[in-house]
Amino acid sequence: MGYLEEYAGKTVLVTGGAGLIGSNLVKRLIELDAKKVFILDSFISAVRWNIPQHPRVMLIEGDVADEVILKRVFFDKPDYVFHLAAHFANQKAVDYPEENLRVNALGTMRLLQFSHMANVKRFVFASSGCSAYGSRAPVPLKEDFVTLHLDTPYQIHKLLGELYCNFFLNHWGLPTVRLRLFNVYGPSGLPGKYKNVIPNFMHMAHQGKPLTVMGTGQETRDFTFVGDLIDGLLRGGILEEAIGQEMNLGSGVETPSIDLANMINKVSGNTAGTISIEKRDWDHGSRRLASIDKARSVMGYDPQTKLEDGLKKVNEWFVENKERIVYLET
Repeated sequence: MGYLEEYAGKTVLVTGGAGLIGSNLVKRLIELDAKKVFILDSFISAVRWNIPQHPRVMLIEGDVADEVILKRVFFDKPDYVFHLAAHFANQKAVDYPEENLRVNALGTMRLLQFSHMANVKRFVFASSGCSAYGSRAPVPLKEDFVTLHLDTPYQIHKLLGELYCNFFLNHWGLPTVRLRLFNVYGPSGLPGKYKNVIPNFMHMAHQGKPLTVMGTGQETRDFTFVGDLIDGLLRGGILEEAIGQEMNLGSGVETPSIDLANMINKVSGNTAGTISIEKRDWDHGSRRLASIDKARSVMGYDPQTKLEDGLKKVNEWFVENKERIVYLET
């Protein structure tokens, strides 16, 4: 764990710092004695009460593609940049493809430009576990597979972000790391129209509603607990071996959606069961399972949290925050 000491006394920028991953990363950076942690968030799909209240946490509300905002953000010359902000996710990108392009592609390029000018020590890009693989890749998904047959603008623009990271590394020498995240969940994850399945299932369960399982129920995903993911992000921000690499950050465990629904009903005490609905028309992938061999070999990444244990923590968080959790429509 000695590598974590590198964050002490440093200034860190976390875009999307009010979201599930960002808010948990900010908390961890404060624990590691970072000098300042700047959060850049537009709050289009996040809430302010998710942000850790601490004198070393600085909030700037704004858009990652807004050059005026970025000039303000980079005035303090962050040592490390964790770019988590995104126009999320697949369905939202299908509904609003131009906005997805503006935020996820233009926003990423501009952050890279400012990071280069500020001579940041590391730019860590949060890509997606579906960005390079589409729905045709063999399982488990390995980093050496790339396809141009992608299913949504979100996948296209996340892959474009990876390509920009490579350009800034190869042309300008900016130390970039590309980490492909798989179905992250945990405390601070809010339900919503364009949010992930676990907070949405948990929200339905706490309302005593049946959980809506898409497709046959045997479709699988790789669910990654946010605490394990944060460890991978922090390693990517420090370890020299990570520079220029693309690596999967998942759990390495494949879970059918019906099993997930049953686990959530169990931990929440929901007795309403499940119902089946049709899959979304863009969703052609029946299986998602990350090979995490590369991240384990290069960075020592080693996720420890079992899904049911992680779901219990999510349930506890929903109980503790039941008065202020709302379903986000954006």
